[in-house]
Amino acid sequence: MIIDAHQHFWIYNPVRDSWIDESMKVLRRNFLPEDLYPLIKEESVDGTIAVQADQSEDETNFLLELAEKNPWILGVVGWVDLKNKNVESRIEHFSHYKKLKGFRHIVQAEPDENFMLGEDFQRGISLLKHFNLTYDILIYPNQIPAAVKLSEKHSEQKFILDHIAKPNIKNKTIEPWASSIKELAANKNVYCKISGLITEADHKNWKPEDIYPFLDVVFEAFGYDRLLFGSDFPVCLVAGSYKQVKNLIENYLQSSSPTNKEKIFGKNAQKFYNIS
Repeated sequence: MIIDAHQHFWIYNPVRDSWIDESMKVLRRNFLPEDLYPLIKEESVDGTIAVQADQSEDETNFLLELAEKNPWILGVVGWVDLKNKNVESRIEHFSHYKKLKGFRHIVQAEPDENFMLGEDFQRGISLLKHFNLTYDILIYPNQIPAAVKLSEKHSEQKFILDHIAKPNIKNKTIEPWASSIKELAANKNVYCKISGLITEADHKNWKPEDIYPFLDVVFEAFGYDRLLFGSDFPVCLVAGSYKQVKNLIENYLQSSSPTNKEKIFGKNAQKFYNIS
């Protein structure tokens, strides 16, 4: 089974989606299952994980409804207010949905580098393992040290780093990102998505060779057992097509064994997100 472990859907709202600036105007429209399905079919992808793009329970319900209507949406990473006093009852509510696999917060947008280490947030994180739910870490490189501490403190919680923490691929800035990644990967409860890479490169002029050094770092740090392929569709469209994103990883793995390719393109996603 080939799984795209990271993609989004939305009904475009210019106020809510103000993060979509002029440089990303290709994203200023609706993206729904009918937009993605032909692309995954063409690339022999069997299913996907739909990930929240808005911080509301309405977003979680929206994705769960889409997953219910489209069997190929194998799981949903939703949003819940992890800092709220009633978070346990909200997690319990969503845990009854079979396709709800975990939650995410857009930590990259938080001005406090140590946002994830706040007492309220950590209390919310501590509840997830009781419901066998995962947590997607969406951060920038300067926030990795906080992620290291979070994953150490909650060593029984399953975490996954989105978009390899968005290093500055465009300017080929490997350090201190690479050293921080190795530190984070030392915590075996942390997985990583090889997704969102072309978006961090030069949108108009990126080449695979610009991205490979960053892939080298995460493969050395996480190995083949804790890395998952994700397209980051439709955000990837600012820099390339769905096919280009998948080809980038396929070509990088050209000399890898069939077993290792299967792990990256599906088996690790099945394991991490509890997909039967």
